[in-house]
Order: sequence, then structure tokens, then C-alpha cells
Amino acid sequence: MQSRSTRREFLASAIGLPLVLSGCDRNPSQRTIPPGELVGASANVGHRLRERKRFEVPQDRWQKSRVVIVGAGIAGLSAARRLQKHGIKDFQILELESHAGGTSRSGSHNGFQYPWGAHYLPAPTAANVDLVDLLDEMGVVDGRTTDGEPIIAEQCLCRAPQERVYYKGAWYEGLYVTTDETKSDREQYSRFRQLVGKFADFRDEAGRRAFGLPISSCTQDAQITALDHITMSEWLKRQGLTSPKLHDLIDYCCRDDYGLRCERTSAWAGLFYFAARLPHSGAKTQPFITWPEGNGRIVNHLRERNGSRLKTSWAVAEVIPSIADSNEPVQVIAVSSDGSETIGLQADRVIMATPQFVTPYMIRDWRENRPEHIQSFEYSSWVVANLFLKDRPATRDSDYPLCWDNVIADSPSLGYVVATHQALVDYGPTVLTWYLPLCDAETHIARQELLNEGREAWADAALSDIERAHPDIRRLTTRVDVMRWGHAMIQPTPGLIWGPDRQAAIEPYHGIAFANSDLSGVALFEEAFDQGNRAADWVANELQQSANAS
Repeated sequence: MQSRSTRREFLASAIGLPLVLSGCDRNPSQRTIPPGELVGASANVGHRLRERKRFEVPQDRWQKSRVVIVGAGIAGLSAARRLQKHGIKDFQILELESHAGGTSRSGSHNGFQYPWGAHYLPAPTAANVDLVDLLDEMGVVDGRTTDGEPIIAEQCLCRAPQERVYYKGAWYEGLYVTTDETKSDREQYSRFRQLVGKFADFRDEAGRRAFGLPISSCTQDAQITALDHITMSEWLKRQGLTSPKLHDLIDYCCRDDYGLRCERTSAWAGLFYFAARLPHSGAKTQPFITWPEGNGRIVNHLRERNGSRLKTSWAVAEVIPSIADSNEPVQVIAVSSDGSETIGLQADRVIMATPQFVTPYMIRDWRENRPEHIQSFEYSSWVVANLFLKDRPATRDSDYPLCWDNVIADSPSLGYVVATHQALVDYGPTVLTWYLPLCDAETHIARQELLNEGREAWADAALSDIERAHPDIRRLTTRVDVMRWGHAMIQPTPGLIWGPDRQAAIEPYHGIAFANSDLSGVALFEEAFDQGNRAADWVANELQQSANAS
């Protein structure tokens, strides 16, 4: 066990504050930590899977299903939607948690809705046909432009003012502050944008972009994929881009999407962040689609399509693959989260919509003979806190006003988003969703530190971080709920995205298809959606071939 002093120091460093300023050094009775609860992923239940215990299923507790989907995150829910489009309705979805959605899930309390993870979606272009179809189904698309691009309903587009940054004691518009920019900063920022524009304009012989969404649509041109062999910081260095301001901006973006510093982020992934959302050089990046509950709105839409076929609070303990080259079913054994019930499912095909770090503990063949490609998948740990305020923080007239996204410069956190912003509620009570990726320590150390600390410590960390920009935050906050994400998102370190291990992880195995955003190497909604669709297409094709053979 760590000493109290060491853990206090970790919390202080986690939010970028000296220990004497952090609030972690104060006596608990002398600082205000509002009530709340620790929400979230069932780490204890998930960890029990590692015990490799086998469960006996009573004879009368076996069922048959054409398809079983393990995991009800975006990939699993998307796979279910796609199966229905193929006319396959005999399927079941098993989810460990009590709520579907994974890192896109949302919450509600006292009339407020708010995200617990992913909180926006860049508007897709017409090239992303499947995603446009989903948004059209949700009523988000209002029509098409003359060149066929989707028109997003205005109420779903992030409204102004969109983002601001707290820098040297004041709030400024945007994420890049020009107030003390040097000539060199300005020139380098302009050059970086030009380079990104060239990548956005790139097309290979087949017309594929260098960076696009989803990644499966991207070029495999060697000069582009070679960017995956170096870090983003190394690429910047090679381009002569040494501006601290530019570096800080790019580092923030890497932490935002990947939970990584740019010194550890693949250059391909770093450039993907900027170029994939840019239709062409000189254009504006794609606008954001968002709701008060973030991507929880999409989760709810996908979940409602499944009815009783979605079973939450069921942990899959074991998946027994079919025998090679046979039509034997894949067997799935699941245990209720309280351990009181066990069921068995015999399926023609199974979709494992689970991340790579947990999948080997479920597939019987892999428990003793773990595939080598699994070792390449590392995940970032995050803390998300929802702060319930009785009123808005005070803002000086000279400051840029409260926005949807509010970033604190020189903080390891990503700042906070305002849940009521998109609901057109600009006064009175609100909910601030605060995000902290733990990316300054080795992944296993960060994960252990995350779980070592309870709700009060992380609530105090959130308050201490926001307190730098809003000294009145403790007085205004009535409740703080905390979510600890031990494996929040895949880390696109050099070599993962275009290396052999990611490709190996996608390959089906004895009646089992795999679907999760980590199979793309980046944890984005578009990627989870694409992986779910791909897995469902494979299953539909397999079932059709089996029917034809019969």
C-alpha cells in the first residue's frame, strides 16, 4: 500500500497542482467535498473473470440463439442494428453492466442529463454512408445539399459559443490563444495548418483519403502509413515545428482523443485527429453534433431497437468456440452480476464486442494460449466527474463567456463541458462534466492509482482543478458523482494502427467475430460503429453460406 503522503502527491500531480495548493494537503474537515456516488464500470465483477473459474449450467438453463453478441457498447449495439437490417432477428445481447453504452453511456439526475464519456460526434460527410443512414434514422439529418452532403438539424449542432480556454488568469475564445503569440509561433501554426491541408487533399489511385472516417476507408499508401512508425512529437521535430504554443495545442488534442501525450502518440493518429475531420484544405473542420447527454442519445436510440433481446447485468464467463470446419454451435456461458444465476446459450455465431484486454479471459482456447497480438493493446485510464451546481460560476465581463467546452491551460485535465448548454439553458443550476486522462504515468501504474482512490479523493481533485478558474466552485457545487474508467480507450502508440497485430485481432476465430473500437486503434464512435457493422456483415454472410450449404 502507498503511504498517505505518496497518494496525496499523486493526486496533486494528477491535476497539475503543487501539493500546497491542491486541496489534497488540507484536512478533510477543512475543505468542502459535496456528497455523491461512485458510478461505473464493474471492476470487481470483471476482475473475477480472470480467475478462470468454470461454471456448470443446469440442463434446463440452456437456450438456442442464431447469434449472441457479447457487450452492449456502441460496437455491440451497432452490430445488433446491422443484423436486423440483414433480416436476422434471432439474437441476444449480453452486457456486464446495468446500463448499455460503454464509454458512450450517459446519466440523469434531478431532471438533468449528462454524459459519462463520449459527448459529441463530428458531422459525417456523405462518404460515410452507414453513419449518415443512422443519423437520418434518428431524425438528425434535415436533407441534402446540392452535392449530396447531409444537412444536420440545427438543434443537434453544437451551438455557440462552443469552446474557450482559461489562460494566465483570463478566458479566451477557442483552444489556441494568440494573446502572447510570437512571430515564430504564428508562422509555425500557419505552416502546420498548411501541412494538414495537404493531407486532407491527398487521394490515392483508388480515390481514398490519407485520413478519413472510418479508418477502414483510409489509404494504405506506404508514405502515409509510415507515419505510424514514429511519434507525433518526432514528426513535429522533423518538420521544424518547435513552437511551445503549437505543441501544447497538439498535446491537448492527443490527450483529448487518445489519453496520450504527443510524445507517445503515433504520428499517423496525431495527424488523423486534424485531417480526418477536414473535408479539404482551406475548409472548416466538420461541425460537432451533440446533446445534453452526449453520445448517450445515440446509445438510447440503438438500445430501444432491441427490447428484451438486450440483457444487462450478465457477465459472460466463458465462450467455447466451435470445432474447426464444423457446424457445431458456439457455446456461451453467462453469470448474473450477483452470481445467483447461470445460463448457457448455443449460437450459430457469436460477436465479441468486447475490448482485447478482456476477450482472452472469456474464450476458452485463449485462456492458456493467449494470442500474441493481444500484447500490443494498451488502454488509458480516465476519471470523469459530474458536478451539480446550484448556479453558474462568476465570470468577469472582460472574459469570453461560458461555453459548451471549457479548457484550463496548463492542466492535465481536459476541463469540463456544460450539459445544459445544448438545452439552451444559460442561467441557474447546471451540470459540469469534468474529464481527466491519467497519461503521465505507466498505464498499469495509472490504473492502479485510479482504483486506489475513492469518490471523495477524485471529487476533491476535480474541484481543485476547476477552482483555479472558478474560485467559487466549492460554494456552488451541491453534488459530485465520479466514474473511474480503468480501460477507457485504446492507446494508438506507434505501430498499432498499421501494424500486423491489429489486423490479426480482426480475424474471426471458429465461429466468433470481433467488434470493438480498439480494433481500429482509436476509440471513436465512428470506429466502434464501423467495427460493429463489419462483424455483423461477416456473421450474416456466414449464416447465408451455411443455409445455402444445407
